Amino acid sequence: MSTSRPSAFDALMSNARAAASAKKKTQPQPQSKSSSPKKRKTLDHPQNPDKTLNSVQNPQTDESKKLINTPDSSNEPKSEPNSRSDSLLKVNESNKLRVEDKNTELKSKIVLLKKKAGDFKPEMMANWEKGERVPFIFVSLAFDLIANETGRIVITDIVCNMLRTVMDTTPEDLVAVVYLLANKVAPAHEGVELGIGEALIIKALAEACGRKEKEVKKQYKDLGDLGLVAKASRSSQSMMRKPDPLTITKVFNTFQQIAKESGKDSQDKKKNHIKALLVAATDCEPLYLIRLLQTKLRIGLAEQTLLAALGQAAVYTEEHSTPPPHIQSPLEECWHVHETEAWRSVHALTSHLLGSLTDISLRLEKVQTLETSNQYSGKLIVNAKGREYRELFPSRVVPSLLPCSQSILALKEFEVDSILALKEFKVDSTAAKIVKQVYSVLPVYDKIVPALLSDGVWNLPKTCSFTPGVPVGPMLAKPTKGVSEIVTKFQDMEFTCEYKYDGERAQIHYLENGSVEIYSRNSERNTGKFPDVVAVISRLKRPSASSFILDCELVAYDREKKKILPFQILSTRARKNVVMSDIKVNVCIYAFDMLYLNDQPLIQKELKVRREHLYSSFEEEPGFFQFATAITSNDLEEIQKFLDTAVDASCEGLIIKTMNKDATYEPSRRSHNWLKLKKDYMESIGDSLDLVPIGAFHGRGKRTGVYGAFLLACYNSNNEEFQSICKIGTGFSEQVLEERSASLRSQVIPKPKSYYRFGDTIKPDVWFEPKEVWEVKAADLTISPVHRAAIGEVDPDKIPTVHVIAILCAPFFKFPVLQNGVQALDVYLLMGISLRFPRLVRVREDKSPEQASSSEQVGEMYNAQKHNHQNNQDDNDDDD
Repeated sequence: MSTSRPSAFDALMSNARAAASAKKKTQPQPQSKSSSPKKRKTLDHPQNPDKTLNSVQNPQTDESKKLINTPDSSNEPKSEPNSRSDSLLKVNESNKLRVEDKNTELKSKIVLLKKKAGDFKPEMMANWEKGERVPFIFVSLAFDLIANETGRIVITDIVCNMLRTVMDTTPEDLVAVVYLLANKVAPAHEGVELGIGEALIIKALAEACGRKEKEVKKQYKDLGDLGLVAKASRSSQSMMRKPDPLTITKVFNTFQQIAKESGKDSQDKKKNHIKALLVAATDCEPLYLIRLLQTKLRIGLAEQTLLAALGQAAVYTEEHSTPPPHIQSPLEECWHVHETEAWRSVHALTSHLLGSLTDISLRLEKVQTLETSNQYSGKLIVNAKGREYRELFPSRVVPSLLPCSQSILALKEFEVDSILALKEFKVDSTAAKIVKQVYSVLPVYDKIVPALLSDGVWNLPKTCSFTPGVPVGPMLAKPTKGVSEIVTKFQDMEFTCEYKYDGERAQIHYLENGSVEIYSRNSERNTGKFPDVVAVISRLKRPSASSFILDCELVAYDREKKKILPFQILSTRARKNVVMSDIKVNVCIYAFDMLYLNDQPLIQKELKVRREHLYSSFEEEPGFFQFATAITSNDLEEIQKFLDTAVDASCEGLIIKTMNKDATYEPSRRSHNWLKLKKDYMESIGDSLDLVPIGAFHGRGKRTGVYGAFLLACYNSNNEEFQSICKIGTGFSEQVLEERSASLRSQVIPKPKSYYRFGDTIKPDVWFEPKEVWEVKAADLTISPVHRAAIGEVDPDKIPTVHVIAILCAPFFKFPVLQNGVQALDVYLLMGISLRFPRLVRVREDKSPEQASSSEQVGEMYNAQKHNHQNNQDDNDDDD
């Protein structure tokens, strides 16, 4: 019987498996683990600021060497062998060692949080007794664990297991833990702010650690992160009595106290609160204390992931309860759950080859025709519609230029109890969806978490419902580029076209006690800004409306000329504590939706029903309160004329909405059931983008003395990073350019933030803190080797042919130049999207940087283009 000789590839794989097996058997000692969190790797800028911490000295002044809380000012404590001071120091040293031992124990166990929820046991994780306050070090170490991961499913597991541990030991701490995970101290609409700037943190840090402020500032300039500075500056001073270890309750309550401080000495009081926390902090706690205080946690935890984990944690805490019969799973029936050993990565460029096959083995046979150097292992779930839910981990890199026949990895399939696995998957996903839906209508953790603990996740929609006084995120529209596209999309559906007004989106709440509250699109309380609106609402509502929530647009209006004024006029109004007699810019309320009426939420009702309630609840008065001008038609010519009329009336264009089918109100969502059409959409990318300036280039020629061009970025909420999308140097008048340059000079930072994503060739003269949001229009979007916007979001069919290269390689490999002079690149990993011919429209003062256009939105806009371009060059805006 003959046997075939093993190929070189077989030998390579055999050696790799042997090495992996040996690695699994070798368990590192807990003491050898570094306490520094590993920075998440980025393709463009692999930075690990923590590596600098080992070489950072902690310079101590003579003053800092004195004993804290000791009245004697000498450096050497005057003590006798049996003095009280010696006794206290010995006790303190003993307590310190005990705390260090507990921290070491917790650090060795924290990796347990990465287990799958079904395999995790909360009692094996906690090293504190039930009923004891949750130690802050537990949350800090979990932050470290999350920061070192990039996979959404893995992060969800970590957070889920973390929350389960708190539920199992100290459920009364769960609200505080959730708020810290969300990096908040209160709901957005309450307007609670810590009010802490960098200067105050630097002072507190210097005083707490016995350092000079200039030394802290220098180290901050080197590291670019005050959290890392705090970690490197942990106090080594002796103290008569070391403060008790920090707990979640202590930290969260202190944060709330800081937010409440006001008046003459408020800054000193805030500084003392921060010092007290830093003095008690150990290990990696200072790092996350400072980041939480700055509301810049930046560990890659999106709030939607937190909500999903909260729902899953509730299910497992309830002994993996089954949802009631009336609750249906949001997912289709799954067909396959496969665990794989070294599963081939399915690249975006090859996804069109795979189609909607449901047999995983057939999928792999399709993939084997391409070469790759990236190998993955993990879990792949394929549902009935062919959608994949992946949990993948990079395994190893093999030479990508091996012959295709040798670069096929063996698939190892495990038999699973498909019924049990699919049931758990569906139950977890249903719970996650419920929590997300409830949070969208009641974004208050103080109400959701206690209800979750007392009544369970399945009853959450009943116990936490939409109510006046708590604003929800507005429903938003998707852009469209033509009337024919609208008619095609809404074929056989009744839809309405409304004027799209150029004003400020507002949500007006009228409570049963007669009080009125006005909230902006980002839930900021604007009641004091619009006292005239409050008066109009109270005067023109009908007696039958005892409580309601109104969705509308507040527009600057000239009542003498009966004319809508531009948004720029509205932006000149004062922002706070406006007095009626001082108002110079009048406002007209254009109402278009009713979300709540007389104790009844309407968001699950069709638009046709909501509109009827709206029309019957108010009286119109021109120039003060009017319903949005609208028509119901599916005639192309009529809609086109209506669009022209809207533009002539100083409106931006039209909003198109379904009336009956798929016509519910979807808070905080940009829905395909609402479309927006502007006149200039037909000659551009279909929508403007809201982008954040993160860098600038010095001007030349006539622009000397100001910035000549700016580097703009979109926001990726999943990774909490700003991704570069274009340089912009057009659309600025001299006055606007001077204003923007002056405004941004105060935001200059010495180096780019670790969460900025951009190509190596982009080198601005200055970098900025992410503070402003600019509305920008462009001719179209294009694939770019320079910018990093929407990496991974590009439809492979939309990539220009010149970029479609079959070899997928690790970014650090150098490959020969291929056809057309294009270097072999991993397009999916390295290619981003940029804007062609961008121009500034206006500054969006109503948006925060995190509310800028998302990378997902940029990807969708690119994929929706009929024609896509390649862009092999850097931006070349003329700044002369």
